[in-house]
Amino acid sequence: MLETFHIRIKKDYATAIIKDLEKMDAVELLYENSIPEWHMQVVTERLNEYKSNPSLALDFDTAIDEIENEI
Repeated sequence: MLETFHIRIKKDYATAIIKDLEKMDAVELLYENSIPEWHMQVVTERLNEYKSNPSLALDFDTAIDEIENEI
């Protein structure tokens, strides 16, 4: 019987218990990245675009002004 649970560990001793269960091969800890892969790719692309041409970047106030003018 395989079941997956998402838990939030609230006490230090609970972490130790879970680690002990992992050592006994009673549980498998699945570490998931909370940032989706597609989002990381978009950020990487935009960062590379900025590095290629930093003069096209806007400061925060200008960017907010442009967004507000589009609404």
